[in-house]
Parts: sequence; C-alpha cells; structure tokens
Amino acid sequence: MANLTITVDEATLKKARIRALEQNTSVNRILRQYLEVYAGVSRDQSDSVNKIIALSNSSVSRRGKQRWNRDELHERR
Repeated sequence: MANLTITVDEATLKKARIRALEQNTSVNRILRQYLEVYAGVSRDQSDSVNKIIALSNSSVSRRGKQRWNRDELHERR
C-alpha cells in the first residue's frame, strides 16, 4: 500500500477523529474506503457485483433450463 499525505484544518481533523471513534473506526480507514469507492475499486462493491452476475448466469426460467429473454421478463399474465 502507498502512503498519502493531506493537509486539513485541525478543527476538521479533530471532529473527524471524534466521529470515527463514535463509529468504532479510524479517519484513515474512512478515507481509504472513500478513495476505493471514488476510484471504482471498492472490494465490497466488486464482490457484490460478481455475486449478482453469478446469480444471473445461473438463473433459469420455470420452463426448465431455458434462460429468460426480454419478452419473457416483460410478459404479463
């Protein structure tokens, strides 16, 4: 992991540390998670997306092994 140095107002940092303590975390962890989401590399998010794709690929219609198509998804009964 790389280190990052930022400059922030002391009062802001103090409030951030207090809030982080209230949430049982650290300012460092909050900033790391924010940067991961901002950069599009959030582990939680990518794990969730992979699970959804796996479920989608394994789903079958009630008629057997045929996968749903657009017309079936919008079929009204």
